[in-house]
Amino acid sequence: MTSCPQEEKPVEVSSLRPLLFTVYVPAAAYGVGMGAAAPVMTLTALDLGASPAVAGLTVALVGLGQIIGDIPAGQVVSRLGERLSIVGASTAGVLGVLLCLLAPSVPVLCAGLIVVGLSNAIWGLARMSYLSEVIPFDRRARAMSLFGGAMRLGFFIGPFLGAAVIFGVGTRGGFVVQLVAIALAGYLMARLPDPDSGTSRDAAQPPLSLLGIGRAHRTLLLTLGTGSLLMGAARASREAVLPLWADHLGTTAATASLIYGIGAGLDVLCAYPAGHLMDRYGRRFIAVPSLVILGLGYLAVPFTGTALTLTLAAVVMGVGNGIGNGVIMTIGADVAPAATRAEFLAAWRLTHDCGFFVGPLAISGLVAVAPLAVAVLSISAISMLGAVAMARYIPVYIPWPRRAARTPGEQFGAVGGTA
Repeated sequence: MTSCPQEEKPVEVSSLRPLLFTVYVPAAAYGVGMGAAAPVMTLTALDLGASPAVAGLTVALVGLGQIIGDIPAGQVVSRLGERLSIVGASTAGVLGVLLCLLAPSVPVLCAGLIVVGLSNAIWGLARMSYLSEVIPFDRRARAMSLFGGAMRLGFFIGPFLGAAVIFGVGTRGGFVVQLVAIALAGYLMARLPDPDSGTSRDAAQPPLSLLGIGRAHRTLLLTLGTGSLLMGAARASREAVLPLWADHLGTTAATASLIYGIGAGLDVLCAYPAGHLMDRYGRRFIAVPSLVILGLGYLAVPFTGTALTLTLAAVVMGVGNGIGNGVIMTIGADVAPAATRAEFLAAWRLTHDCGFFVGPLAISGLVAVAPLAVAVLSISAISMLGAVAMARYIPVYIPWPRRAARTPGEQFGAVGGTA
């Protein structure tokens, strides 16, 4: 049975502006690298002689590496602190991208992509843990949403920068952009001092393992964590559904990319307003509509018959995904116990990352045995189930308005312990 953790005492910042060049610009830079590399992973594998099926699977390897990295990430961040963890993760990311850039064969390329995924897991947890500590509760959602928005803005810009470099150096130019972006992001964030949260942890007590966190907080992870997993699946499936349905309609690759890009642009535009709404009206106010709108977007896809109508469905999905920007990070920060923050956040991220990895794989599996429309409608149902889970369990762990409830740490300790 876990004891109630003490409420954290963040090193409060008067505004988000001081974090511009140490948090938000690095996030955008990291996103640029991810966006620049995304289109060239499959193309590089094809150039190395991989079959189309194998080349398509290379995209999933970054997600697989991220899931594997989530397992030790909590212990790494807890032992080393946020700053050193970011330095180490950035170094690993640079090495992984170098493997991809210089890969003489498909296995070496795959190894590099998995290393990049491992780096993403630790880098992501360290930045999430840092923001959880230094941002007070009443500005937490805005800070998290702005961070996620910066990443998505970078991801949106990345392919264009990558295309410019590819024009000069060839297919692997996207990896060149990613190499520079990760190094820059790591350098900027490494200047941050580790925050002093005032948390009391027994110095002799080693960081809890992921399994230990799972045992201690299984009730929360099996309830609210299920909503996180379903949201991850709903979000990631968009990357498979839109291109597949565009191909089903007979559109060109350029048109399919444009359709996806229009929807992705809505992600960025909706990010910061969503954070304001979460801080004012609570996490459920955004999490549930986000999933419902995503579900309606998926539901509309099988009824589209032209590029224009598919673009409208993509816009709906972009709005749904955009308004939910930062909600998973915010909820995780709200319910994380101060004494084992990094370890818990690693387990929380794993729920969402598993959904993000499984969603596109589920689409592929369903398409192999059923019409594409069935696969799309199944993802719509998953989105709606996620909305139900969020509507049911967010009030249990994060009651609103906050002044009528106990602190997030106390609420977690009372409800999220062993059952």
